[in-house]
Amino acid sequence: MAITTFSSREFNQNTSRAKRAAKKGPVFVTDRGRPAHVFLTIEKYQDLAGKASKTDSILDVIAMPEAAEIEFEPPRLSGKLFRPADFS
Repeated sequence: MAITTFSSREFNQNTSRAKRAAKKGPVFVTDRGRPAHVFLTIEKYQDLAGKASKTDSILDVIAMPEAAEIEFEPPRLSGKLFRPADFS
């Protein structure tokens, strides 16, 4: 995996070169000599984030076999967060 570094100016002037470099590995974009951003392909980002693709619909995600194994207990509101309505 190749790591490439661009200054902010270089990145702005040659975005297509940064896109090509991102296919080989992360592209660090510096601001005044310090790393400020990382440019990745969407596939690499999704691998790192471990999340479903943005193109998946909620129905696709719910239909996944793994979704049946997820345990979810919605949080309960405590009495301190709200007051009962006063109808007097």
